[in-house]
Amino acid sequence: MRHDPATVLLYRPVTQAELDWIAASDWLAFPLAQPEPLVFYLTPPESVTGLAGADSSYLLRFALFADYAAQLPVEQVGSREPDALLVPAEELAEFNRQLVGRIEVISIFGAG
Repeated sequence: MRHDPATVLLYRPVTQAELDWIAASDWLAFPLAQPEPLVFYLTPPESVTGLAGADSSYLLRFALFADYAAQLPVEQVGSREPDALLVPAEELAEFNRQLVGRIEVISIFGAG
């Protein structure tokens, strides 16, 4: 993925079920039916890889319009975790509209 200065690259570890939903969207959206806010990391993939949970199998990368991303709060999710955007489930539809291009798998952690 070539980086455009009008966009921000973000990363997210996902489960097989999430990946299946994203693939069904033609790699254009994250699942809307989420019980809690989604975490999207603002750091290089090597920093995110260590954050994958036991049920996470894939690391995704995607671009988001920078102007929209600048409106979202940046938080540190845990004491050792990198900065991230937390997107409330009710705002995920708008977040998906602000995605630029397709979501891509950049790393596989293990069997899904």
